[in-house]
Amino acid sequence: MARAFLDDNFLLHSKTAEHLYHEVAAVQPIIDYHTHLPPQEVAENQRWENITALWLSEDHYKWRAMRANGIPETHITGNASPRDKFQAWSQTIPNTIGNPLFHWTHLELRRCFGIDTLLNPDTAEEVWNAANERIAEKDFCAHGLLERFKVDTVGTTDDPSDSLAHHEACAALDLETKIYPTFRPDKAFMIDRPHILNPFCDRLGEAADIEINSVDELLKALKKRHDDFHAVGCRLSDHGMKHCPSAPCSEKDAAAIFHNARSDLDVNVSDVDQFTAYIMQHLARWNSERGWTMQLHLAPVRNPNSRYFSQVGPDSGFDTIGDWPQGEALLRFLDLLDGVKALPKTILYNLNPRDNALFAAACGSFQEGPTPAKIQWGSAWWYNDTLRGMTDQIQTLASIGLLPRFVGMLTDSRSFLSYPRHEYFRRLLCNLIATDVENGEIPDDRDLLDSLIRGICYENAKAYFTFPHHDC
Repeated sequence: MARAFLDDNFLLHSKTAEHLYHEVAAVQPIIDYHTHLPPQEVAENQRWENITALWLSEDHYKWRAMRANGIPETHITGNASPRDKFQAWSQTIPNTIGNPLFHWTHLELRRCFGIDTLLNPDTAEEVWNAANERIAEKDFCAHGLLERFKVDTVGTTDDPSDSLAHHEACAALDLETKIYPTFRPDKAFMIDRPHILNPFCDRLGEAADIEINSVDELLKALKKRHDDFHAVGCRLSDHGMKHCPSAPCSEKDAAAIFHNARSDLDVNVSDVDQFTAYIMQHLARWNSERGWTMQLHLAPVRNPNSRYFSQVGPDSGFDTIGDWPQGEALLRFLDLLDGVKALPKTILYNLNPRDNALFAAACGSFQEGPTPAKIQWGSAWWYNDTLRGMTDQIQTLASIGLLPRFVGMLTDSRSFLSYPRHEYFRRLLCNLIATDVENGEIPDDRDLLDSLIRGICYENAKAYFTFPHHDC
């Protein structure tokens, strides 16, 4: 007899798995250390007009699936009505079977709205009405959702030129969830795109009260903002790159490259790698001095569809997996920092799954006490954030590194509805560990098992990131 869809023991296939999830994992708070939640929406306790505004307006995963299902762009990022866009998503969701979107969608409907109905074109009106009734209730707001899912900490993703006013406002709230910025200076490296670099430098200069006309002034402004971010609780930086930059670059060369970029003169590919390496060396040293964690998200291809990029802009669901070799540059970059004792705590994320073992093994080459698993291989990211991808990541890490030291799951999401993804990860994790117990490959020792699950779900991240409220 088939089990009911999404029953209480969804993904849990043994009594051991049920114990580990229900009695250990499910009760742990959430440290969502890498997200794209807007701090303004937390500061203002955001509410939403309807489920489309909350669920579909920023979700690139859903947009990508809708295009694959033949939905016109008017009903994705265009000017169709919210109800029509929701109907288009309801037409798409039955075709996502096997994709995590099918599970995520129905978990979110159940956990956030109390709706057990399967979404499809025939039920769309019923779900639309029920969801919007729930959204209208007083407790359905940004603060209410963070409280509902026991979110201890949120790390947002912030440009160094961004105002920190919303983070200061969040800190002044009587909110159990603590909201901290993450320092993401990617635009500082875009010397081949002066239309991005130059406005960024102007905004950064205003934020730091430094006029930026040289690479030294760029570094001074970045350091000033690094200090400002630290003062409001930031403990992580984040960097998205094709591959690690590791080409040698002197101060003189960096100065010339930056001057050319600010003057709208041509720069070449080698200039980009050299300049990025030069700036990243400084950023990593500041992180090390401050005890921050450096996150490296490697190998995305941004905006490969030039026609749609010109129509709807970046971050619209067209980015994909890159095919660049990663190993040599990654090891050289880490070694340059380690050689001067300036390698901070670091989390590596690979987008291409072929690099799983490579990243897991690379971490082991640079571990150093007293921090357990100082160099982390991060949770399965983006296209790998699936049952198969998370299983591969967990099993590879267990085979090559130390799984019980893993800092665990993050949503990497723009939506307040994404917290059931932590449940999804926790159920999968508990079932994988329980399967090994049932097979006699791990001892059936409740203290050992419970400690492992608590660590991966919450305690390891709490110890690793040293957010200010955890030091109190």
